[in-house]
Amino acid sequence: MKFFKTILFTFSVLFMVACGEGTDVVESGTYQGTVKEVEAEKTEIYVTTDDNKTLELYFNDATKLTKNGEMVDFSMLKENQKVEVTVEKTGNRLDPISVKIME
Repeated sequence: MKFFKTILFTFSVLFMVACGEGTDVVESGTYQGTVKEVEAEKTEIYVTTDDNKTLELYFNDATKLTKNGEMVDFSMLKENQKVEVTVEKTGNRLDPISVKIME
């Protein structure tokens, strides 16, 4: 029985670590930062804000992605790009309203 509890505890910890990925939930608003990671197959990005928070953003049909005032495709996003993101907090999730590529 002790072995089973140890296995269960180990899987629980691994699950929490894998799901959390060290992201932060912030209030609705506009933030500037740097693209830390781009996951094209999920249309998802991770942004490290100027105040060192990590935002996990899943694009949806309403998300507007722009560069130099023009709408651009998700494929334009690259790691280490400076961006400005406007997000709406919905529970513990951040919905990206707009992402502006700054460079």
